[in-house]
Amino acid sequence: MSGKPTLGTVAKEAGVSIPTVSQVLRGTGRISEKTRDRVLKAAKTLHYVPDQKAAAMRSGENREIGFVINQLSNPFNAEVISGVVDLLEAEGYLVSILDTRDDAERQGRQLEAFIRHGRGGLIWVPAIETPDETFNLLAAHHIPLVTFLRNLRTDIDHVGIRNAEATATATRHLMALGHREIAYLGGTDMTLVRRDRIAGYQKTMAENGLGHGVIWESEDNKSAGLEAMLALRRAHPGITAVVCNGDVVALGACLALQRAGLVPGLDVSVTGFDDIQDATVATPPLTTMAVSPHKLGGKLAQVLLDRIRDPDMPVIVSEISAELVVRETTGAPIARSGYL
Repeated sequence: MSGKPTLGTVAKEAGVSIPTVSQVLRGTGRISEKTRDRVLKAAKTLHYVPDQKAAAMRSGENREIGFVINQLSNPFNAEVISGVVDLLEAEGYLVSILDTRDDAERQGRQLEAFIRHGRGGLIWVPAIETPDETFNLLAAHHIPLVTFLRNLRTDIDHVGIRNAEATATATRHLMALGHREIAYLGGTDMTLVRRDRIAGYQKTMAENGLGHGVIWESEDNKSAGLEAMLALRRAHPGITAVVCNGDVVALGACLALQRAGLVPGLDVSVTGFDDIQDATVATPPLTTMAVSPHKLGGKLAQVLLDRIRDPDMPVIVSEISAELVVRETTGAPIARSGYL
């Protein structure tokens, strides 16, 4: 057979009409089981795959969803994506993933391509410095949309985390253990998420007479977290605990301590944020502010599905509270000092 399989070639192979093949593949019509089995067998034999774009044009419904995110390599994002995909695929949707790497111009190109290909909905982490024109573009095309993590508009569905509340909880946990020299480690740009997390940490420090604390930057990966922890301890050797911007930075910080012959949770306490899978199996297991990334992805997907099914429903803003999960990387400070 030359050329790709079509409804016509499947109909010929099964000995039925094209409308009958169409009804069988869409699960509609009053078709006998014998005929249905014959059509499905023919489709399988010919490796026929329905043209979803053509079907979308006929029905006005598109079953492909875009997820525009940044830092796809971050395990937190990977677990969120897994939750999104699991729910949407169960509902018959295909999810395509795009990584802006927090570049507003790159994001603009991706979203224009997204619109040209007529996808049926969008989950979106807006890049830093996203212009109003980008929001206006999406609004003009009436694309079902939910933003994630960065809540920039009041007229768009949003799913996020109560970041300041979470880092305040982590900071109070360390204070309750007896720590007073506590630093904040992680992040490089003052995104909405990092700004709120730092605010929760600093507010708690100030309320307890500990000043504004120490803010130390780090890119969101283990090797950067390791190097940043080394630099932080060289500059501030009295630090006995760190609140980290994310789990991957915290895991890097723990590696730095171990390489220096110190024990996370004994010599220096470390808290993470997210509760990715690696946090549980790390040595030692990481104390963290848990947001269950996979479940968070499922929540994102459900909000988008609700918007697709009811375009006129009120705007949904859902922000979850993180839960402190105490493991082995936090403990009471001990009388030991020195440089890494």
